[in-house]
Amino acid sequence: MMKKPSLSVAAAPLGLSVLWALSTCHLSTDAFAPKSRWSTFAPTTLFSQIGLQQQSTTAATVAKNDSWMTQPFLNPLSQFVKGPKECLVFDTTLRDGTQGESVSASCDDKLKIATRLSSFDVDYIEAGWPGSNPKDAEFFQRAQTELSAEARSKLVAFGSSRRKNVAVEDDPQIQALVDSNVPTICMVVKAHPWQVTEILRATREENLQMIHSSVEYLVKLGKTVLVDLEHFFDGYKVDPEYALACCEAAVDAGASCLVMCDTNGGTMPWEVDQTTRKMLQHFEPFCTIGVHCHNDCGMAVANSITACHAGVGLIQGTINGIGERTGNADLCSIVPSLALHVNTTMACNDQLSELTQVSRYVDEILNRSPNNAAPFVGQSAFAHKGGLHVAAMERNPLSYQHVEPELVGNEMRVLISELSGRQNIMGKLQEIFGNSMDDGQKSARSLAILNRVKELENMGYQFEGADASVHLMMLHTTRGYCPPFQVLDYSAQVYDANMDSASRVVSNLHGGLNSASTARATIKVRTVVDDPETSQLSFVENLQVSDGNGPVDALAKALLKALLPAHPFLDSVELIDYKVRILDPNSATEAVTRVMIEFRDSETDKQWTTVSVDSNVVSASLNALIDGFEYALIEQAQLCMLCDDAFEDEQRQ
Repeated sequence: MMKKPSLSVAAAPLGLSVLWALSTCHLSTDAFAPKSRWSTFAPTTLFSQIGLQQQSTTAATVAKNDSWMTQPFLNPLSQFVKGPKECLVFDTTLRDGTQGESVSASCDDKLKIATRLSSFDVDYIEAGWPGSNPKDAEFFQRAQTELSAEARSKLVAFGSSRRKNVAVEDDPQIQALVDSNVPTICMVVKAHPWQVTEILRATREENLQMIHSSVEYLVKLGKTVLVDLEHFFDGYKVDPEYALACCEAAVDAGASCLVMCDTNGGTMPWEVDQTTRKMLQHFEPFCTIGVHCHNDCGMAVANSITACHAGVGLIQGTINGIGERTGNADLCSIVPSLALHVNTTMACNDQLSELTQVSRYVDEILNRSPNNAAPFVGQSAFAHKGGLHVAAMERNPLSYQHVEPELVGNEMRVLISELSGRQNIMGKLQEIFGNSMDDGQKSARSLAILNRVKELENMGYQFEGADASVHLMMLHTTRGYCPPFQVLDYSAQVYDANMDSASRVVSNLHGGLNSASTARATIKVRTVVDDPETSQLSFVENLQVSDGNGPVDALAKALLKALLPAHPFLDSVELIDYKVRILDPNSATEAVTRVMIEFRDSETDKQWTTVSVDSNVVSASLNALIDGFEYALIEQAQLCMLCDDAFEDEQRQ
């Protein structure tokens, strides 16, 4: 990072530093103005607008401000930062991100996410607005004792400038920022003249005074202040001189970073580039420029990277791009793009391989379904289905991948579908069987499996998201493979004491006990157990009955109950998603249905999905359940003796 220039300009508040330079050099204001750092107008314009008295800085003040030169730089904004060579990552998941629809986080959730973000090594964690709600106030209070010192040092409290006609020390919202006891404040101010006069109902001059006094007050208390210039890009288009006056008021008061906000998300990348370069021309190297983009035009990531390329040194965004309306700039795309394609230096570069884990952790804590198509971190980000692509990637993985997935903690996946080539299947066979199968066997087997896949997909199966079913299909076509259990038969019954749906709903609301429907399933399973007396494996048939909330729930419980005595480790397997899709709705009640079930092992956190198709939704569901539990047991398959005939047939050949 660049060192700050001479103390007289960089260390002292900027407006005062200009006057100090004037007084020591015995130059008039007019003589100095053409050579000043302000490219638009002379610094005296600012003072006339906000009504501040010009005064010279004493030698004692200068000496005091010189202390930064001997202090360790604990705050990344202690120095001027310029992109694209360097960039600071400012995460606002816990503040702006939680404004997204259906996004909510408890105080405990926010503490967990803040800890994870800190370990990922983002530079700043904007945790909330302490003056707006009790939850955020509680967070900042608990953070002082429940977060590590490193995490606390990254925390940022968000707030606004003081209210009109209220002294800054008397403004309760400003005091809440102080009481948050964090080192950094992000203050939102208006930078659009229309927003000032119509929304704040203040004059342009009053807004400048509010910005200056609020920032100055917090800086004097030792806070690092970033100023979020709300509606900046739109305001700059309308009145660039006033937008710059708002910036100058903030920097003159001691702000460390000016954050250009595309609040409405309507700015185009080339506009971001032009405006950013003008801001750098105006303020470099006195104040770091930042950017905060919204995704209303789908440009948030592009605008953020464009701004960094033009010189922005701080980017605000959220994990997975969550946020109000269509979301904020997605740090899960911005960080790896800058690190891997722009060679930008960021503190979190060393943690890049944890990015996918961070993305999924935040989704898990916020109870959100991950976006499989998300760049870099999505499950499908490095998934390949076309046979031509897979064949090329066998020669060089980068032929259809812009980076190696391991760099961001993700993995390459080869999908199996009717569009697949034999190379897709051979890759899966290699993954499962390694070198135990020669190339000739793999080639013949892959052709048979591919034909089977095409036949099943024509019936309605979809294997792209059901890797576990594909895995089992390959095992079942292998001589000698023994399923760890067999379902011999099953039945399911549904009981309902009240057939009037309207009254049933009313009855349930009033605590009715006998109105809800129930189901009972009976299932008979053949499995194998280790006989302690003979130390040999023997067949066991287990008949179990279970009640449930519907036939599928009852069958799942009965099947698990039947398998647990022989396979107790299945107790950690849970169903986390169940999807049913009607494939031919024109067939009405005779329609074929596709069932996909997602499983999770709570001990290993491993997840897998199975699929089945049948005109009987209960039968399709049971087959998907059987595949799911069988996949969980494939590591135990070598112990199974249910397929003696298969071994004998193989030996005869």
